[in-house]
Amino acid sequence: MTTDKRIKKTPVRRGGARAKVGTLPEAAPRKSGRPSKPAAVAAAPAEPAEVLSLAEAEAAASASDGGGFADLGLHETVLRAIVDAGYTLPTPIQRQAIPLALKGRDLMGLAQTGTGKTAGFSIPIIERLYDGPHRTRALILTPTRELCQQVEESFRKYGKYAGLDVVSVYGGVGYDVQVAALRDGVDVVVATPGRLIDHLEKQNVSFDELEVLVLDEADRMLDMGFAPQIQRIIATIPPYRQTLLFSATMPPEVEALARKYLRKPVVVQVGRRSSAATTVKHFVYPVPKQRKAELLAELLKQESMDSVLVFTRTKHGADRVVRHLELEGINADALHADKTQGQRESALQRFKEGKTRVLVATDIAQRGLDISGISHVINYDVPQQAEDYVHRIGRTGRAAQTGDAYTFMCADEIAMVKTIERTINQEIPRISVTGYDFGT
Repeated sequence: MTTDKRIKKTPVRRGGARAKVGTLPEAAPRKSGRPSKPAAVAAAPAEPAEVLSLAEAEAAASASDGGGFADLGLHETVLRAIVDAGYTLPTPIQRQAIPLALKGRDLMGLAQTGTGKTAGFSIPIIERLYDGPHRTRALILTPTRELCQQVEESFRKYGKYAGLDVVSVYGGVGYDVQVAALRDGVDVVVATPGRLIDHLEKQNVSFDELEVLVLDEADRMLDMGFAPQIQRIIATIPPYRQTLLFSATMPPEVEALARKYLRKPVVVQVGRRSSAATTVKHFVYPVPKQRKAELLAELLKQESMDSVLVFTRTKHGADRVVRHLELEGINADALHADKTQGQRESALQRFKEGKTRVLVATDIAQRGLDISGISHVINYDVPQQAEDYVHRIGRTGRAAQTGDAYTFMCADEIAMVKTIERTINQEIPRISVTGYDFGT
């Protein structure tokens, strides 16, 4: 019997003393087969969100500045896994979100990519589910396969001693393997909306006893047109649940989604909306369109370009750039939706391991890729949406590291760059290179 390695389940390991978390609603024994209503979830219709400043949120969490994960009231089993992962201090979004999630509050977490949002919801869910009844109690919806895999990895990393079964469900892989995993019984399901709808229609999974729902990268899911699927999925989930919504931005559509499905949510926000990471230096290269490939090859020959993520606007554009770089003797891989799941995973793995120095991708990679150490992000094509620029460059300068973001701007992209500058509220320096600059 063969096993698809892309469906990973952690072994069940139950038992052991659990430290009490005073503000976490206890999971009482179920009599009716449905989860009891968390104390912090009201039955009344959704109300305007309660917006907490950083100071207010930290006061509510009773966590002092500079405190570690141990100050957040986590069980030693969870803390041990966090230490094994090499983390000692929570990021600002984690410091705010984790204590509030432990209290059972519905939550809207707003922060840019690379700020640790995934741990901000996975850690309190592991804390809540640890040593509890073995059934599907948490569902995380994500927009892409790559993000689905990253979230699953986060649960396995932080829950390595908790004995929780976690399965990821997404398209592009064997359907039967996912059916077997779901029917075996899991604690946490991480899924993309489309594939999860398929399993719900075939009754391969039930959320009758679900306690926690997470909408991860909610803005991206709505951008990709998943609103109808999200509504269908939520219709199968008990109304008395904890709902956590995480997003990099808060457009009106996301705010409407939150008002519809969250009950008296607390909003925790790190940084300005649509702000660029402060750990990234930005530069614009004015260059004629027909000379972008030549400029890219010249830049990539610099020794400082040790791990580079290049963004193109189209799939065919990504393939053309890779072919040009290979002719220049530069090893590169392409990552886009026309690649099979196996090809995408192989390309990512080679890039992570440093076997491939350059990864050329469409916006499929702007979020959901947990890759450390990217030294440069290059916008080969200027993104058409200013917020996409913020997400793209968020791939570098992560985890307090620094990075550089270069944008190639041809004549018909000047207006788009100026829109980006207005959005991030800063002027991006131009770098003039002899033989390339067309003047702006």
